[in-house]
Amino acid sequence: MGPEELSIAPGGGVTWQRFTPAQRLGRFSLYLFMVAALVWSLRTIEVIPEFLYDSPEQMADLVVRMWTVDWAHYPDTVHEALLDTLHIATLGTLLAIAMAVPLALLAANNLTPSVTLNLLAKVVLVSSRSVNSLVWALLFVAIFGPGALAGTMAIAFRSVGFVGKLLAEAIEEAQRGPIEALVAAGAPWRSVLLKGYWPQAEPAFWSIALFRWDISMRESAVLGLVGAGGIGMVLDTSMNLFRWDQVALVLLVIFALVLLAELAVTAIRKRII
Repeated sequence: MGPEELSIAPGGGVTWQRFTPAQRLGRFSLYLFMVAALVWSLRTIEVIPEFLYDSPEQMADLVVRMWTVDWAHYPDTVHEALLDTLHIATLGTLLAIAMAVPLALLAANNLTPSVTLNLLAKVVLVSSRSVNSLVWALLFVAIFGPGALAGTMAIAFRSVGFVGKLLAEAIEEAQRGPIEALVAAGAPWRSVLLKGYWPQAEPAFWSIALFRWDISMRESAVLGLVGAGGIGMVLDTSMNLFRWDQVALVLLVIFALVLLAELAVTAIRKRII
């Protein structure tokens, strides 16, 4: 009867219970675990009460320091860094797509029957997703030095797993009818891929690419905090110099950049999908 059950009361009547005893015990165990995890986390993070009580005053003081915004700082420094952020996100996403497409073809079970190739491709995709973009940025800053190249490579290697996994799933969901018809007609493998799989996976491909570019715009805005180029480097410099009016300017520019990217992705998606 689902989660509800009927039981016979001692007087012979029938009572309704929403959950079975086993389900009630499971729910109680879950709630107990959540409370224990919350208490353990609060003890582990070592909250300093003095800082916590003082935080509203500090926040108000920070807002006062940020006002008014230093708009004169935009043409000299922020504009160029903003363009670098845009280039990092775009080029990094394009590189990620170029690397993710062959990995997605290898990771799709219905396209690549080899278990070894499937497993190898999936390991690469999982490895990419398991490392945060800031960690990738730190790694490439150590290899290439500070600058936009490190940020571009960080975005690319972080995005490979995301794009490859979703594209592989889209390929696996392709209908078998058109593909079997092409195979029965003697079409070569390339024609089966381009005429059978691609038309079905194309809408998902463009959605994934646009969504990943949107995410890359957000991530590339903060990679500069670790020296990977873009507007994040300007933000880090302004914070280190306690130029809070410039910090406010950079934050507003980042907000506008993310908002415009969201609007652009939505408009492009409506036109091509």
